[in-house]
Amino acid sequence: MLAPSAILTSVAILGGVGLTFGSLIALAHARFRVYEDPRVDTLTDLLPGANCGACGYAGCRAFAEAAVGGVVAPAGCTVMGEFEREDFAEVLGVDAGEASRRVARLLCAGGSDVAPRKASYVGIRSCAAAVAVGGGGKACAWGCVGFADCAVVCDFDAIQMSVTDLPIVDPEKCTACNDCVEACPLDLFTLLPQDAPLLVQCRSLLEGDAAEGVCSVACTACGRCAQDAPPGLIHMEPGLAVVDYEQIDIANPQAVDRCPTGAIVWIEDRQFPTLAPSADQEVMV
Repeated sequence: MLAPSAILTSVAILGGVGLTFGSLIALAHARFRVYEDPRVDTLTDLLPGANCGACGYAGCRAFAEAAVGGVVAPAGCTVMGEFEREDFAEVLGVDAGEASRRVARLLCAGGSDVAPRKASYVGIRSCAAAVAVGGGGKACAWGCVGFADCAVVCDFDAIQMSVTDLPIVDPEKCTACNDCVEACPLDLFTLLPQDAPLLVQCRSLLEGDAAEGVCSVACTACGRCAQDAPPGLIHMEPGLAVVDYEQIDIANPQAVDRCPTGAIVWIEDRQFPTLAPSADQEVMV
């Protein structure tokens, strides 16, 4: 049996060790503690919670931290509604700012009604798989394959497939998250400002009759749009008209008037308003 003095000594030693380590932990916490502004939690709750990355940050909390740091304006989140954006700005005590909302646009109008297939693909119903096996099977090697990889990866239900196997993007649901851009094996999706209405719906590098022979709405590289547009807005590359979106503020609908195939269009709302399937039509997703 231990003597009372030995017990007291042991308790004192253990207490001293505990006090020493506790003090060291407290000092380390005080020295290395990272302060986080409490407004970050409040602002994160005001954000949509989509974590879509359209703002350029890795999630809503990262955007809130950047906003608190003054790196980004509230309008940098284009998914927030107007009232939420004003509340967000009020918490920060800043102006909401302005940002051009971006949406996904498809650089192809060659649905099954205007662009025939040259081969029948049998296998996993995937654009990536079909392109890997035989280029997609369409007569136009640059055309949308139509197997809905973009719709499958869209977490916001912003893409549906039309009855002619073209993706239809709902601009009200699109968050410009970039998933469809990455999913398309032919790089047919791009993110553009919603208020940029001029679009060349073609990526084919063929010209003239060769282009129109595989798709009746292909760009034939005739150059009429470039001639009719304000100087510098559209230039011609081999087989294709290209819009300079740095100058889109000078665009007008006149550039599309003489296009012989309708490859270049002026979009007011949805890119393919006439192709949206009705309620009683089967939609592939």
